[in-house]
This record gives sequence, C-alpha cells and structure tokens, in this order.
Amino acid sequence: MSVSLRPVTGSLDELVPLLREWIEGDDPLWIRTSGSTGQPKDVVLPPRAVRASATATHARLGGPGQWLLAVPPTGVAGLQVVVRSLLTGIEPVTSLDAYTADRRYASLVPTQLHRVLEAGEAAPWAELDAVLVGGGPVRPSLVQRAREAGIHVVRTYGMSETCGGCVYDGFPLDGVRLRIDEGQVMVAGDVLFDGYVGAPRTEEWFATNDLGEIVAGELRILGRVDDVVLSGGVNVPLPAVTGALQDAAGVADALAIGVDDEEWGQRVVALVVPADVVCLEGLSAERLRDAVEDAGHPRAWGPRDVRLVDAIPMLPNGKPDRLAARSLLT
Repeated sequence: MSVSLRPVTGSLDELVPLLREWIEGDDPLWIRTSGSTGQPKDVVLPPRAVRASATATHARLGGPGQWLLAVPPTGVAGLQVVVRSLLTGIEPVTSLDAYTADRRYASLVPTQLHRVLEAGEAAPWAELDAVLVGGGPVRPSLVQRAREAGIHVVRTYGMSETCGGCVYDGFPLDGVRLRIDEGQVMVAGDVLFDGYVGAPRTEEWFATNDLGEIVAGELRILGRVDDVVLSGGVNVPLPAVTGALQDAAGVADALAIGVDDEEWGQRVVALVVPADVVCLEGLSAERLRDAVEDAGHPRAWGPRDVRLVDAIPMLPNGKPDRLAARSLLT
C-alpha cells in the first residue's frame, strides 16, 4: 500500500515526514471511517482542527508528554498520537519499554485494555500518567477494574469527524460545545471536520449518530441512533444490552444485535463468548434476560436468542464488526 494523506495510508515511518509538513499548512487530509455499519466515508480534516484537538488534549491531561502508538496511524486516534508528538517535538514510542520522557501517555481501544487486564499485565500501564480509552463504548466495569489495578484511565468520546476524542470523562475539551437535540448528541467547536469528500459541512453543529443526555454538565452516552431496535413495540438500545451481557456471569465477551423477525418486528440476539466450558449451561436466553434485568434495564430488552461464538468479530480499529456479526446468524 502506498503512502498518502488522501486518505491516510502508510506506516508510521512513512507518514511522519508527510504529517510534519502537513500540520504546519492549511490543506486538509482525509481519514477513512471504519464502515462498521455501512459504506465507509472519507472525513476531511483541516490542520487547524487537528491542532486544536491536540492542544486541548494536552491542556486537559496536564501538559505535553511522550505518546505510545498502540493503534494504527491511519485512524484518527493514531493520527492524533503522531500529531501530538510532532507538535511537542517528543518522538512517539511503539513499546512500553521505549519511553524516554518523564510524562507518558497512551491511547487504547476498549478491547486492548480488556486484554491487558485479562493477561495480568496492568503494572507497566499503571506507570503512565494517562491512558486514553475510546473508539467505542467503554464499560464502567472495565474502567473500574483498570483503575483498581492502578491504571489512570481517561474515558474519551469522539469520532473521526471531531478529530478523535473531544469529551474526556464526560466533560468537553476546551473549545468544544455540546447540546442534546431530541436525544441526539450535537457537537460544535474548533475540532470539527470540514465535511466529507464531495459533501462539505455547512452547519455549525454536527449531529452525531449517538443518543445521550447531559447531567450537571457531564455527557452520558445512551446508545447509537442506529443501535436502537424496535422489538415487540419496545425500543431497545443495543449498547446498553451489550454492556449488561458483557458483565454477566460466565461471559467473556458479548454483542447484542437486532435481526428481522416476523413476530417481534426485530428480535435481539446475543452473540456470546463463554468464559469457559463450565459456563455453557448458564448462558441460555432466559439467564441472560435475568442479567439484563439485574443491570437495571427492562427485562423486555433482553435477548430472545443466544449464539455462542469463539470471538466477537472486530474491525482493525477495535470496534465490533456488526456486518460480520450478523453474517454469523445466516
């Protein structure tokens, strides 16, 4: 694959010289979205927005530091690691034992943090000043486990259109404004993209695909607009169900998806990775509906069917591959 900034492709070594020149100019680059629910888009990011995001990140975390690149540099999270490093003149590292600066940061997706904890490898990560975790829903139980292990986790919310994370631990970065419009999260500010290739942005406020609420200034994400299914007349937010399933006894990982159904309109199906063979008998749909109810959600949100799998299909950026997940049910 050739190196390019439209869209961003190439290795770290190939991209660094291009990004060093790009960040000082005005011409935008393109980040290709993950395509987790449909056709990918090329997001147009101007240098000014990426610079604003990087500056606001360091201001929130307490100052510049050295970053670990643990995600691909071709995605917005990896791009930001490189840009933050270029702006501060501190070379990024690619392994935990390569840090040379006193102040140390990293950016992970939830799956990576989960694997760190499962492998019992929290100690070196606990030495970092902050570990940003985003790129998808971050379960409270995962954050709690990480913090109990001494890792300074910072939950981030954002997307390619906002130059990556623009809300840290529920509160917007400097220069970022939030509002809720009929349940939908809206973002404005210096970190916004210029639009998509062939479709420039014309509005001040960007309508995300997320549902949320703001309580005492804190943003709480409730799910995605396209992750709410109507099952038997009940609106079911799939991320909430997924979180309850992932925290259920005997479950190593899980994903709730909606499939068409003649009786229910859509029914919720749980893809479940068992923690071990002993757990199999407790992973019936009835038991998992109990788990959803025990998590404080309506029992009607619970899965009607369960499919046991070896692993949840994932995209390269660590997000669930929903299209591949649905294909497991055909």
